Order: sequence, then C-alpha cells, then structure tokens
Amino acid sequence: MAIESYDEYAALLDAVRGIRWPARSAVRGGIPGAHTSRLRGISAEFTEYRPYRQGDDTRRIDWKLFARSDRAYNRLSNDRAILPTMIVLDASASMAFPVATNGKWKLAAQLGVGLGAVARNSGDPVGLVVAGEEPLLLAPRMRRSVTHEIIRAVSGARPSGNTPLSPSVSIASQSGGRVVIVTDFLGDAEELLTVASRLVAAGREVHAVHVIAREEIDPSGEAAMVFDPEAADVRRALTTDTRDQYLAAYGEWRDRIAHEFTEAGVVYSTAIVGAETPDHLIRRITAPRGMSATA
Repeated sequence: MAIESYDEYAALLDAVRGIRWPARSAVRGGIPGAHTSRLRGISAEFTEYRPYRQGDDTRRIDWKLFARSDRAYNRLSNDRAILPTMIVLDASASMAFPVATNGKWKLAAQLGVGLGAVARNSGDPVGLVVAGEEPLLLAPRMRRSVTHEIIRAVSGARPSGNTPLSPSVSIASQSGGRVVIVTDFLGDAEELLTVASRLVAAGREVHAVHVIAREEIDPSGEAAMVFDPEAADVRRALTTDTRDQYLAAYGEWRDRIAHEFTEAGVVYSTAIVGAETPDHLIRRITAPRGMSATA
C-alpha cells in the first residue's frame, strides 16, 4: 500500500475512531463478540431467572439462590457474539460520475474504508467486495491490518464497465452476518432488491447506501447531451424543456428505490456527494435501530 493512499484516509479514520456499530437485532450465537446473541448463556450479563427443568445444564443453576430458597433456578443471560460485515462497493462505470471528479466513486471508497474501520473497531470481522470489470474479494478478517487492506483495494480500483452488482452481493452474503451495499442503483436495481429481500427474509442485516451526485439531482441549466456511461448508445439531449421532465422522472425513481428497499426490510440510506462529511454519513448509517438512516 502506498503511503499516500493511507494518508488520504487518515483524517477519516481519526474521525470515526470512537463510533461503534451495534447489530440491529440479536445475532446467532457463535464466536464471542460485542453483539447480543440469540442464544442464552452463562455470561456476566444477567437477564432473568427461570425454574430449573430436568435436562437443563446444571452449570446455570444459581446455587446461592438455591441455598437461600431451597429452590433451583437457572440464571439466564445474553451471550455476546460477533457479526461479520461484508461491504460491497459498486465499481461500475456510472460510479465514475462526474467525470471530472469521480465524485461518486471517491465517496463510495471513503464509505467503504470508514464503515470497515467502524465494524473492525466494534470487534467484528470485516471483508470487502469491489464489484467491477476486475472484481476483488477480501474475505472477512479481524486482524488489525484489515483496514489497510481495504484502503489498498479501493485505491487500486477504477470504476468501469457494466458488471451486474447482484452476483457480488450473493458472494458477499456467503460469509454470514451483515451485508452493506454501496451503489448508485443505476443498473440492476430489481435484481439487487430480489437478492436483498432474500437475505432479510433469512434474518440477515442488510444496508443499502444510495450514492448520488449533486449533478444528478440538480443538473446544469445549460443545454447538453447526456449519456449512460454503461450503455454508450443511450444518449439524451438535456435542454430547458427536458430538464423538468428529467427531474420529475429521477425524483420518482429515487422515491421508488427508497420505498421498495425499505419495505423489504433493508436499512436504506442516501449519500449525496458533498452534502455531508463522510464521517457524518457513517455516523448516520451506523446509528442504532430507531434512528433514521435517510438524509
């Protein structure tokens, strides 16, 4: 990894250092970690007493209570477990917009690095999929160097082509735990919804971060020829007359994406380039359940 690449993200990593990312619901038990598990155990986090039943683990009996009451009760508690987090970054050509700044991709890369660091700081294994013409997969790891590996991966990636994103989400989901999709939804949104809905139905925590360039929601008033970077033959003239039609269609499309993914149980967030600092976006995305993730 080049020193310059790490330096580019140093301020962001400092800004998110104290953020934690609690699971939105109890996770399946397994390796001990920071999140409440669905299993009941004998850890120090006491929950409740339950009368002893034949066949129960005798290690859970509260013997001090038995000595006082002459009745056997199990001492129940919530176990703690890890939640592997896989981050999927859309690296298709549309993420290179605006061409002059690559604003959407730069923000997506910052979110990938920052969210990965927050998950790692919360004690969880973190992995990454960069979904582009040259896909890259980092399996989830807990080691300290994982943040550096993510930085190296996103620094070497260049958005291009029109590779569908949904297969990468399916690959990422095989690691279990939480899946975070960072995309502009320009491409296979319907397929993404299908895959995400299946994951939610299986009890998985799924986040979708919608990356949007300011120019997409407020295009210049000057006449211009616009084109689809993933389908060069699709071109449209953007004029004073067609601008209002575009804004109406784009707004309707954004609302539909937000509604459909939210209704499917996905935690949907918007990330508009330049509207918020990356660390503020990350705080909003990782906010505990009950707090709004949308801007």
